[in-house]
Amino acid sequence: MRRALAIGAALAVLSVPSIGAAQTLSLSDALSRVAAGDPSVAANAARLRAADAAILQADVRPRDVVGVDAEDFVGTGPYSPVGRSQTTAWYERTLERGGKREARVGAARSEVGVTVERNRLRMLDLLAQVQAAWVDALAAEATIPIAEQRLAAAQLVETETGRRVGRVLDPLFAGERARTAVAQARIALDQARENARIARASLAAFWGGTADYSLDPSSFGFAEAGAGAPESSPDLALLTAERDAAGARVRLAETGNFSDPTGRVGVRHFGQGNDVAIMVGASIPLGSRTANRGNVARANAEAQAAEAEIAVTRVQVRREIDRLIAERATLATEIVRIEREVLPSAERAVVLVGDGFARGGTAFTFLEANQAQQAVVDARSRRVELLRRFHLNGARLDRLTGRHASLLASAENR
Repeated sequence: MRRALAIGAALAVLSVPSIGAAQTLSLSDALSRVAAGDPSVAANAARLRAADAAILQADVRPRDVVGVDAEDFVGTGPYSPVGRSQTTAWYERTLERGGKREARVGAARSEVGVTVERNRLRMLDLLAQVQAAWVDALAAEATIPIAEQRLAAAQLVETETGRRVGRVLDPLFAGERARTAVAQARIALDQARENARIARASLAAFWGGTADYSLDPSSFGFAEAGAGAPESSPDLALLTAERDAAGARVRLAETGNFSDPTGRVGVRHFGQGNDVAIMVGASIPLGSRTANRGNVARANAEAQAAEAEIAVTRVQVRREIDRLIAERATLATEIVRIEREVLPSAERAVVLVGDGFARGGTAFTFLEANQAQQAVVDARSRRVELLRRFHLNGARLDRLTGRHASLLASAENR
């Protein structure tokens, strides 16, 4: 029985997932979670349903009218008796001319395109915020090894300084300064870990999650993003849809130049003699072109403005893409030089100073050892900041070129 209980307890322990095993979150995972679960997805779907309903309504023709007219049922002289009244029951229909119905449907369909592109742009802005938060979280995680290295180096210097103070090679205050440096390094490490946790929590807040996940540090390297062409920008896609919608409104306004005739047919009942007769009638508005020229002029002006806005935005997008590409190239150059020139030299200086400091000579003091270690910390911190800016510029490039639009299409299909 004891053996069976022990085996059962062991199996139970093995079946429980490890608490320390955290899921590794990639950028595509974070973006997919937001694209599928953000509340704005439901709002965008509601806007699209409203645009579809506008198409349905635009396809409705003018409603027919049924009415009753009563005449001569009360008056003076020969019209005073009620028996001389006339009652007419009639049916009226308006006939649309100039393709009004098709133009209304076309304008409504063009608004669907605008709604789709605007929803996509809104979601791409959200994904750009998520990507920026992901970069900040990676940068915060990258500072933890730097803080750990700083603490380890400070502890090593503290140990060597204690030996030198014991051998009366350094004054007592050198030992206190070494202990102070260790305390500061320990505080910096605690802050780095807390900042990383806060950054992970801020990222997880986009999909309502928690910070119990990890990030792949290899993602915080060089990952060139496609520059794309200005024509592929979602901003231009929205402006193109708005231009098409403006053109559809021009065609709709031009149909207002055609007057819609109204036809009527009815049955008239004569109270005197109890006879009936058929009546027909028609009407048509006058001066339609004059009355509608303001709407046509406004629609044409809006179409021209939309066309001009596309040209302006195309130049602006191309200019910003070129600026981001050039800035990323500059950042990459500095990062490579830090990795190839600054860090190896600073690390060799740490080794040389550390060896001289440990031998107990008077050529090296606590100040030189601390400065050598600080130079390495500063170089690594500078590299992390440059990588952060490099990836933030990449996030902006991804937003301008709509790189993550495929995630939105997958979410819409689901």
